[in-house]
Amino acid sequence: MIPVKGFTGQRVAVLGLGRSGLATARALSAGGAEPVCWDDNPAARETAEGEGFFCADLRKHGAFDDIASLIVSPGIPHLYPEPNPVVAAALDAGVPVDNDIGLFFRSFAGAEWNGYDTPPRVIAVTGSNGKSTTAALIHHILTEAGREAQLAGNIGRGVLDIDPGGDGSVVVLELSSYQTELARALTPDVAVFTNLSPDHLDRHGGMGGYFAAKRRLFSEGGPDRAIIGVDETEGAFLAGQLAEGPSDDRVIRVSVARKLTGPGWQVFARKGFLSEYRKGRQAGSIDLRAIKGLPGAHNHQNACAAYAACRSLGLAPRVIEDALHSYPGLPHRSQIIAEADGVTYVNDSKATNVDSAVKALTAFKKIRWICGGLEKEGGISALNTATGEVIKAYVIGREAAGFAMQLEADAQVCTTMEAAVAQAMEDAEAGETVLLAPAAASFDQYDNFEQRGDDFAAQVRLRLTE
Repeated sequence: MIPVKGFTGQRVAVLGLGRSGLATARALSAGGAEPVCWDDNPAARETAEGEGFFCADLRKHGAFDDIASLIVSPGIPHLYPEPNPVVAAALDAGVPVDNDIGLFFRSFAGAEWNGYDTPPRVIAVTGSNGKSTTAALIHHILTEAGREAQLAGNIGRGVLDIDPGGDGSVVVLELSSYQTELARALTPDVAVFTNLSPDHLDRHGGMGGYFAAKRRLFSEGGPDRAIIGVDETEGAFLAGQLAEGPSDDRVIRVSVARKLTGPGWQVFARKGFLSEYRKGRQAGSIDLRAIKGLPGAHNHQNACAAYAACRSLGLAPRVIEDALHSYPGLPHRSQIIAEADGVTYVNDSKATNVDSAVKALTAFKKIRWICGGLEKEGGISALNTATGEVIKAYVIGREAAGFAMQLEADAQVCTTMEAAVAQAMEDAEAGETVLLAPAAASFDQYDNFEQRGDDFAAQVRLRLTE
């Protein structure tokens, strides 16, 4: 646990009592503060009270009269489409609003660091797609290289629930736009921006607000190294804002769209080969094609970003390459769950938006594609530019018929995962891939994308054992 600093003897409100909220309450208490907790869900309040925390209705008049700060869980809106009533009450009372990420950055460093040979480092990863894989891949490489490393944030453990940093240790954080937008302190040593595509636009008031939320990770604290995917205009703009000039190697540019040139520090992948260039000379190269846990150009982008992050910490290219080959992949992200009779079954349930589904569709050949769910803002027409390898689509979701009508590929309305998997497996032939890449949210039929991916895997395995 990371005890929160700066609130000794003060009352701090905690809104939202899920995983991060409870971890925040514990860390505040460990730091000498008095948490005042609230969640609209009575069961969540009961759990908190069972741990000995005091719960009070923060919606009531005067609830913030003696509160030093309000700590908000990531899923609770604080600005768009409109502030949660408790957040609005805190703002009206002049009470600062923060989240657990901000508390982590203000509390992580300790006096014991003065005795370390190498102070702990923090690598923070954000972006629209690939940030989970990139963060997990960095953590895997560091661990394989013998470095003490912890994975936290939007993946792994809550940031305040991790262990204090040891001599030479590294904390790898995956940070969503919800987390970067609100944190009052953001001071990573290395910050990574993977890419940008439309997502959560209602929460951020449009694409500009979404990019601004991501950009805060780089503008608030000024990381020692910034690793920026430059294949979108926003990334190229961000890299240009951070660099003092073309040779400024504090910015490492990453691409899977083209060869990067110039006197600076670049890492790019073309035709399955990763290349590192520094000061105009090649400094490293890796053949990514044979790495089973990283299929497709989108995963090659993740590999480039992770490679750059680990190189910025001084790891050798060969050490990184060896670790890439042992990377098992993340559940629900281009995860190969079975291979039978020449057919490969891939679970990419995390492909919850059009851009991530497009990346999955371009990573495999001869695809029988299971898709559908709760459509996100912007529609799904862009999917039709990436369906060249799709033999047939099997559409799930409550609005499966409407989803199927927008596809140019041959599509069958299946509605349920059970029906979609059964039909796709019956149709599939050797050399083909049955791919779950929904291009939509899961909430019309499942609690989350993990549950959807687990259902896909269970249906496949059930039929393979029949």
